[in-house]
Amino acid sequence: MNIHIFSDKKKMGKEAAKKAAEIILNSIQEKDCTRFVMATGISQYDFLENLVAMDIPWEKTEMFHLDQYLGIGEDHPASFEKFLKDRFIDVVHHPNTHLIQGDPPDSEQECKRIGNLLNMAPIDVIFVGIGENGHIAFNDPPADFETEAPYIIVELDEKCRRQQVGEGWFRTFEEVPTHAISISIRQILKAEHIICICPDKRKQKAVYDALHPDMPITPEVPASVFKIHKNTDVYLDFDSAKLLFSENEK
Repeated sequence: MNIHIFSDKKKMGKEAAKKAAEIILNSIQEKDCTRFVMATGISQYDFLENLVAMDIPWEKTEMFHLDQYLGIGEDHPASFEKFLKDRFIDVVHHPNTHLIQGDPPDSEQECKRIGNLLNMAPIDVIFVGIGENGHIAFNDPPADFETEAPYIIVELDEKCRRQQVGEGWFRTFEEVPTHAISISIRQILKAEHIICICPDKRKQKAVYDALHPDMPITPEVPASVFKIHKNTDVYLDFDSAKLLFSENEK
């Protein structure tokens, strides 16, 4: 695991996008195609803004979707389908995307559908963040570290749901869905490369618990699994990284 720390979010997003472009272009050169999984959320804003400006032949890539609330449609303001279309897919006119339906007729079948497509070939790079509760994707603590299923239905914990309200995606706690479809922990670890982008002061405790070398790898802090993946690059700003160097402020 490599940790990169920057003085502000803009620099962090720019450097993370450079690394992402490098991985994507190398995979295209080696295999004529790159398969990647895209994250959503406020933490990804600067990263995506820089990534869409890169000179990348997107027609030679295949995009998958990290996670999605259950019970809301594509047009809902908090829909991750909408997020990806507005900030990535429609911007680069990406031709080959696989999105999770937020309101499928059968959520178990939706997990199987998207999982079967994902498993057709290896994933070259996955983009993720870290939640205030230490989650990656929607794998809230205690996360399932054992399932081999590529996508699973998960229950969102209170801290995760309150984060969604705090970030402005929902007006009230009651409006936040209680369940979601998420890529699984083991599936994340199967990616050749992981790029984690995690700015903001409110993530300090989660970053410390997940990344500090003295802290355990545990389902109670799902992002702690990054420590066992050889090609993980974590991008932090000074605010999110502060406790890694100021243990007396935990």
